[in-house]
Amino acid sequence: MNPSRFLRLLACGLASVSLSLSLGLGLALPASASSAEAPAAPKVLRYAFQIAETGFDPAQISDTYSRIITSHVFEALYSYDYLARPIKVRPLTAAGMPEVSADFKTWTVRIQPGIFFTDDPAFKGKRRELVAEDYVYSYKRFADPASKSPSWTTVGDFGLIGLNELREQALKTKKPFNYEQPIEGLRALDRYTLQFKLKESRPRFIYGLAQSDRFGAVAREVMEAYADRTMEHPVGTGPFVLKDWRRSSRMVLEKNPAYRERYYEAEPAADDAEGQALLARFKGRRIPMIDRVEIAIIEESQPRWLSFVGGEHDLLDRVPPEFVNVALPKGKLAPNLAKRGFQLFRVMGAESAFTFFNLEDKTLGGYSEDKVALRRALSLALNIEREINGVRRGQAVPAQSMIPPHTSGYDAAYKSTNSDFDIPRAKALLDLYGYVDKDGDGWRDMPDGSPLVIEVATQPDALSRQYDELWQRNFGAVNIRTKFFHGKWPEQLKQARAGKLMLWMLADSANAPDGLDQMLRLYSPAIGARNYARFKSAEFDKLYEQLQVMPDGPEREALFLQVKRIQATYVPEKTHVHRIINDMSQAWVIGYRRPLFSNDFWQFIDVDNSLKPAR
Repeated sequence: MNPSRFLRLLACGLASVSLSLSLGLGLALPASASSAEAPAAPKVLRYAFQIAETGFDPAQISDTYSRIITSHVFEALYSYDYLARPIKVRPLTAAGMPEVSADFKTWTVRIQPGIFFTDDPAFKGKRRELVAEDYVYSYKRFADPASKSPSWTTVGDFGLIGLNELREQALKTKKPFNYEQPIEGLRALDRYTLQFKLKESRPRFIYGLAQSDRFGAVAREVMEAYADRTMEHPVGTGPFVLKDWRRSSRMVLEKNPAYRERYYEAEPAADDAEGQALLARFKGRRIPMIDRVEIAIIEESQPRWLSFVGGEHDLLDRVPPEFVNVALPKGKLAPNLAKRGFQLFRVMGAESAFTFFNLEDKTLGGYSEDKVALRRALSLALNIEREINGVRRGQAVPAQSMIPPHTSGYDAAYKSTNSDFDIPRAKALLDLYGYVDKDGDGWRDMPDGSPLVIEVATQPDALSRQYDELWQRNFGAVNIRTKFFHGKWPEQLKQARAGKLMLWMLADSANAPDGLDQMLRLYSPAIGARNYARFKSAEFDKLYEQLQVMPDGPEREALFLQVKRIQATYVPEKTHVHRIINDMSQAWVIGYRRPLFSNDFWQFIDVDNSLKPAR
């Protein structure tokens, strides 16, 4: 099927494919009048992460797996409707939608009274209510140099009046960040009223208020009590609390016993049959509906798959590529798995897999014609169709730019050289700019005669080894040597932020239905955070800043086109694919739907123990 047509089909309604949602809840037989009722078995969700977490301080994390945890422990002012497609924003701790000035520069939010943080010794025996000042403090933490926040660029780009200056003051004086100093852009007007004032118009600022994984409220007492251990001591107002953590091995979270009365609400589209069925089943149910979540870290695909099909886990977060043909031949759940009651959930992700090229690297960095030609040649040598049909087992479509599906700026009809595979053109570019074999050993050298060696960062797992073979094959086809730099994923991420990797392939998921979010990967102020390529372009930065303030519409879409052309021109990144995500669950997991732009879903699902096989 044509990839563009396939994308449109997925975006318009192929949100998931699952078995019937009409399975009834089991009913227990009444106990005799003289005997007490046996307590119901706890509802437990068990699944595995394929990559280890890094910690649980919202201001200090950027990886998806840590943010899955924080999004269930902490709460932002707003959230995304669980069932709505297209996406809708709804209040979470806020009492209603914000009051917004006509110029989109002043946003006023009222918080619901009676929301409380989970108990912690830092509160000295008092029940601690969430107040507006907690959000003031939480947003300021991103500006505190001591936090070393990878999300500072995002918060800094909000343009909160006075926040950047407060940060610069701390950097200049080398004194502790002054949390007590009031700023015009971020104020608690009273106990429950919060006001944001922005330097420039921000029509989509609401998306920055709807990310619990990063912008959930933290309590100052907790952050100060555990100042050197904030990554391991999350205390929020959310539906779950962390009960046990063995780093890079196991996490256990339990339902927050003091969580406020909150009920299942959603607004699925009228023609969304699955969403309407879920709403009919769960509307009015108190959430969360499950009691406990147990998460293992299983990096290798085979044991992760076997633990799921063997019944040890209830949910499979992404079917490993190696098992796609077994689990979903031709995109449909295998009959033998369907008979066992497994459910398949299939969606085109709002995400991209990409390789960044370090623009500060002495071999392939820089902006001169010869360096740009080298990166273009490397990009042209990457056989994306082979990657899709081989390692990815057909579960992706070629990407034309860094802007992912489901976001503004994305155009399924757009075509660029980003997806081209052309060995003759790659060789011609290398020859033209002097990357030729100068010593007769069969491998290309640098124009100055030194060896041309491309060092690829990678991980020590079976799936990564398959990609390593592709790197060698692709670069070998243009006579370029390849060597590999191995390391665990969290360590490679640290190296990438520090600018110590030549190139590395990873993936990025959109945090909002706006393509601007992904542009941070090439925005120069984000160097050291999400701009792993360390790309610097005044033209790109200007476009990013224009897109921030413009309302949605054709003129804004035209600027996104310029952004895509800059990427294709300088090649700081090769965007490989947009991935099709295939999740699976056991029959007793009811109500799952992968969120497009958030990481929280535990509170919206149920586990029906009556459907589990007897053990």
